[in-house]
Amino acid sequence: MSDQGFEQFSESFHQDIIFDSRDADAETFTEDKFTELMLEYMADAGEIDDREICSHQARGIKVNGYAFSSDNENLDLFVSHYQGESPPAKVAKKDILTQLRRLRTFFDRSVCRDYSTLEESSPAFDLADRIYQSRNELSLIRLFVLTDGVANVDVIEDDLVGPYRISHHVWDMQRLYRLWSSGSRPEPIEINFVDEFGGPIPCLPMPDENPVYSSYLCILSGDVLADMYGKFGPRLLERNVRAYLQMRGGVNKGIRNTIINDPHMFLAYNNGISTTAEDIDLIDIPGETLAISCIRDFQIVNGGQTTASIYHTRAKDKRDVSEVYVQVKLTVLKNPDDVDTIVPKISECANSQNKINAADFTSNDPFHIRIQKLSRSLWAPAKKGSQQETHWYYERVRGQYQDDKGREKTPKQRRIFGEKNPTGQRFTKTDLAKFENSWDQFPYIVSLGAEKNYREFIDRYKKHGEFYPDADYFGLLIAKAILFRRTDKIVQSLKYGGYKANIVTYTIALLSRHTNQRINLEDIWKKQELSPALEETIIDLSRIVHAHITNPPGGKNITEWCKKEDCWESLLKEKIDLPGVLKAELVDDDTVLARDFRAIVKLNETGALYSEQEPIVAAVCENPTREESIDYEDFIRNLTPQKWLKIIRNAAEAEIFSEEELALLRRMQKMSGRRMNPKKEQILQAGKILQTMAENTRTEEA
Repeated sequence: MSDQGFEQFSESFHQDIIFDSRDADAETFTEDKFTELMLEYMADAGEIDDREICSHQARGIKVNGYAFSSDNENLDLFVSHYQGESPPAKVAKKDILTQLRRLRTFFDRSVCRDYSTLEESSPAFDLADRIYQSRNELSLIRLFVLTDGVANVDVIEDDLVGPYRISHHVWDMQRLYRLWSSGSRPEPIEINFVDEFGGPIPCLPMPDENPVYSSYLCILSGDVLADMYGKFGPRLLERNVRAYLQMRGGVNKGIRNTIINDPHMFLAYNNGISTTAEDIDLIDIPGETLAISCIRDFQIVNGGQTTASIYHTRAKDKRDVSEVYVQVKLTVLKNPDDVDTIVPKISECANSQNKINAADFTSNDPFHIRIQKLSRSLWAPAKKGSQQETHWYYERVRGQYQDDKGREKTPKQRRIFGEKNPTGQRFTKTDLAKFENSWDQFPYIVSLGAEKNYREFIDRYKKHGEFYPDADYFGLLIAKAILFRRTDKIVQSLKYGGYKANIVTYTIALLSRHTNQRINLEDIWKKQELSPALEETIIDLSRIVHAHITNPPGGKNITEWCKKEDCWESLLKEKIDLPGVLKAELVDDDTVLARDFRAIVKLNETGALYSEQEPIVAAVCENPTREESIDYEDFIRNLTPQKWLKIIRNAAEAEIFSEEELALLRRMQKMSGRRMNPKKEQILQAGKILQTMAENTRTEEA
């Protein structure tokens, strides 16, 4: 480990915390920011699935965050030991054990319903109550100590307490730095079959070698798979694939029924699982074939449903799975750099049982790459009182910002980089999803957590077809980012005592709904700030939201209530009158229509450029002899924004038009959305482009 690289990482990490905490005096708020940032790194790398910040400390107990699995069988609890020192100071083992004991006490009291002293409207009460309500479903409890110091702690053995397996994990700055410097990939899972399961696994190698990978076929028992899943949980599953592992739908129920009723037939009925590894150790079994003794960086890329179902059937239904056997295809990649490109492809191609939506929209998707390019090239207008234009830095992959800053050779160059790319203007994929889903009035989805909200966001965007962000979209996106982050600061300053994340997203959604999305986003981008009238409105709406979400019907859990669409629908019944000074700032409906790409997309979800409703276009494409009879002026004036978008995409793909010609088509599309009449010259130029496209299409078909 490079001492210089580690110290730079630690310093940058602490600067992020200081920047985010600068508007708050409370020490607990700084610790919350540390917890939040630490868990962001871990979630991006797939070490955890999602998280909620929930800080509570009293005599003998402490908790800073948590995460339930989707089936309520696994629970992660986090406690922070924040020192605020850079370079990181050493943390004594006794301090780590003390924090674990406090966290364990919180869990034990929650299970026993010993939390009557907690304020019922607090997030800590919500968490304790949910643990109690889920006590009969929970099986795996992972306790995490997070620290910004350097801890030297030996492995802490798991505890088996009644129905619960309790494991202990320590994440310090050195471990986080290793995670970041490895490209934010999860720490590799290493399995020694000889030591852990009593012997190697016989396998059959592929007949021919190639430079990319080796492949092996083997059979694992149900007990081995269940033990592996019990130890590593969802970490076994390639992070883009594991969405929901509970027994919903016919596939999982069928797996469970086979395990219970016909375990000896499982191998015949089941398709098996596909796995990958970075490296394996092979040994010869006398008189037999090769066998795998150890495997490193093991991942299940297809077969998560099978693995989880075997585990749950054994753990939850108390069924014997010793007669269950599963065939395994293991792919060992020879080049570690191929992991991020080949593993998702294996997952996509192998997955035929349950559709995977998120796997095809990773950080390497053209959407994210385009947003990154825009963020590096577009300058945000200087804020009032400053001459410095800046970038809003899109961190497509966790750690990019620090990596780019670290490439600057001198302290002065790194300072200039920071001035041009302020830490407070850095945002990630999950941030983007929060900005968009809050504005699009899905606060109950945002409340599901960063990762789940991101998955919902990308699924929704994918349903609307390919989307190519441009400079206009980026400016509107940043306006939503400014709106979201300023609302967050305002809500924090009002000291509601909890549920800040829920209040923020519901407040923005309510603002969006009651203004019909007519907030002047263009002005926010231009000024890089909110107007006084808008900030006053946010204060008023946040009070309404706070009162609403903290009084759920029937005494429901507040955190869970915020995740329900019913919470949003009932909030909309509140009578709200916007102040006249804000109404005077709103833009007109034509502006909203022209800027909202997704509203344009909804005009035609068939994706067809030439349809039966467009006889002129069909005539151009199918009958070249009739070109001279087509009324291009009338046709062009009646094109919808969606049709223009398809034309633009086809023209760009044809690679025969200049940037000026493509720019003209984009102007025509915007004018169509704004219901503006193009000039005669523009119509003539656009008509020539359409004729060329038609001729090019006929040439290709011929």
